[in-house]
Amino acid sequence: MVPIMMNDRPDGLEGAARTRAMAAVALSILLSVLDYAVANVALPTIAHDLHTTPSASIWVVNAYQLASLIALLPVAALGEILGAAYLCRIGLTVFIGASALCALSDSLPELAAARVLQGLGGACIMGVNLSLVRFIYPASQLGRGVALNGLVIATGVALGPSVASAVLSVATWPFLFWINLPLGAAALWLAFGSLPETPRVNRRFDVASALLLAFALGPLVVGLDSLAHGAELSGAAGFLLVGVVCAVLLVRRERSRASPLLPVDLLVLGPFRTAFSVGFLGFIASNFFIVAMPFFLEAGLGRSAVQTGLLMTPWATCVALGSFLVGRITDSVRPAVISSAGLLVTALGFLLLASMSAHPSNFGICSRIGLAGFGFGLFQPPNNRAILLTAPLTRSGAASGMVSAARLFGQTIGAMLVASAFALLSSGPAPRACMGFGAAVALGGALLSASRMLDPAARRARAA
Repeated sequence: MVPIMMNDRPDGLEGAARTRAMAAVALSILLSVLDYAVANVALPTIAHDLHTTPSASIWVVNAYQLASLIALLPVAALGEILGAAYLCRIGLTVFIGASALCALSDSLPELAAARVLQGLGGACIMGVNLSLVRFIYPASQLGRGVALNGLVIATGVALGPSVASAVLSVATWPFLFWINLPLGAAALWLAFGSLPETPRVNRRFDVASALLLAFALGPLVVGLDSLAHGAELSGAAGFLLVGVVCAVLLVRRERSRASPLLPVDLLVLGPFRTAFSVGFLGFIASNFFIVAMPFFLEAGLGRSAVQTGLLMTPWATCVALGSFLVGRITDSVRPAVISSAGLLVTALGFLLLASMSAHPSNFGICSRIGLAGFGFGLFQPPNNRAILLTAPLTRSGAASGMVSAARLFGQTIGAMLVASAFALLSSGPAPRACMGFGAAVALGGALLSASRMLDPAARRARAA
């Protein structure tokens, strides 16, 4: 274990120690993101082999995402109590074991249950990874670490379809999960020897708040998803009512606590709340593109499934490029400036996609997608850095969890809004309309981000 100085701002690690620690964090993140991406591609094969319907097989993905969403903030709180490095190692261990259970599953219920466990392990990794980055890098270079974090996530998303296709071309779908064992073992070996100690707070884990959070988020997500897919209002309303009541009870409980599991203490801070909201809007916008664009390309523009995959590759590639380039300047340029510019570029890219002719060239499609992705890559690292640095050092775990929460919440709400658009509009105009909706949300995020340049409190904040 690598010690660090415990002061107002962590000194970070130096040289080879920093490299090893970031390698452990990066491999852990890549493992979690890559597994989520490859499972999407394998759904048709899994549905066929397990003799289930395509709609039911979606629970292979939903089980992972819902478990991660519900567990994210509780594990971030545990990270503050037990230490971020300890929880990351726990997450890797759970993830490896759950991957073996996934590979050994013989039915959809077994696989979905194993994916829930895998989602819990993934939440432990994603909930504390930026907290660890904050202690690996000194404050003056934190933007580089955050940008590298974003680069790894984008790389995992980009590699996912290719890895899944390569594995499925030579082996059966269980090997998509078996490959996690050697990768996870390597990540765990690095994590045991290189991750830094982080401050630990002396308090009990709030089990009651964690349960309220689960009974708030779970029913809310299920209820909203039911509405988005045209289910009966009475059934969806029941889920929504349970979720809203539990959410109200949770907020009332958390207001009186010094270090709440739901970080209402951080959300009352203007700069933190704004940075979180900008991240949330950014990921809603991105999911309008990610979910709707395949339908746009195949049904609207007549591209094949293989062509669609290739044409969408510039998104992840350019997100990674933007994240890499912005890492060189994000510590010296105000986050509000870069994040606003990045979301404006993303909005422009989505508008250009929405306004394409009925017969665009492949180059025209790729250039528009690449432009939007590059803007998104510019937006993420400085905004994530702002979320981290506007939180007190002792609340690094909660801030790290909220970075991932903004991504997961945004992706979930974005997917539901796309489903609603497809339900309200015919299948023809809906994908093109979603590009316009995504542009509008990205523009709203850019304006909110730019407001930080006018806020006196934000100007005084170190992160701005």
